[in-house]
Amino acid sequence: MSDGKPVDNARRNILIASCAAGGVAGVATLIPFADSLEPSERAKAAGAPVEADIGGMAVGELRTFEWRGKPVWVVRRSPAMVDELKKNDAELADPESKRNQSELTPMPQTRNEYRSLKPEYLVAVGVCTHLGCSPTARFAPGPQASLPDNWPGGFLCPCHGSTFDLAGRVYKNKPAPDNLPVPPYTFLSDSKILIGEETKA
Repeated sequence: MSDGKPVDNARRNILIASCAAGGVAGVATLIPFADSLEPSERAKAAGAPVEADIGGMAVGELRTFEWRGKPVWVVRRSPAMVDELKKNDAELADPESKRNQSELTPMPQTRNEYRSLKPEYLVAVGVCTHLGCSPTARFAPGPQASLPDNWPGGFLCPCHGSTFDLAGRVYKNKPAPDNLPVPPYTFLSDSKILIGEETKA
């Protein structure tokens, strides 16, 4: 060295070894930490698209599938049920699904009176937009308990009485402020739907 003192090689080697060990320990600590920032397999699965088997569904049948921890309904509507949808507009709060489109009807293809890609099938999240209760299916038309005498068929939320038609559109003057959400989905075939992935049109 410039001051004339000899270099202590043993001390220098210990210093180099200590720095190297510290670097290795730092990297070894950083890798699990970085991995912990990745979503878990369960979290990935919770947000992953879900394949729904709709093969052999009878007219008027409702099947429930779970996607992102919520029930998603698939309802096979009859031609009469589809025709009835056209008559409901005057009684609905948002018949054209114009409110909260990015949240409730993210796919432009479902912003129609059927709120679906195919009129025969309704795909909707089965959670009331009021306080999160799950409405019940009341598909039979006509007078029933808690429903009007001219009931055309649809859904009734048992918690606070909100009613929805067979396209998941909420009726006026009900506690629920919005229509039932329509999730992104695509038809894989005539008997399979992929919920959580938008159709490529």
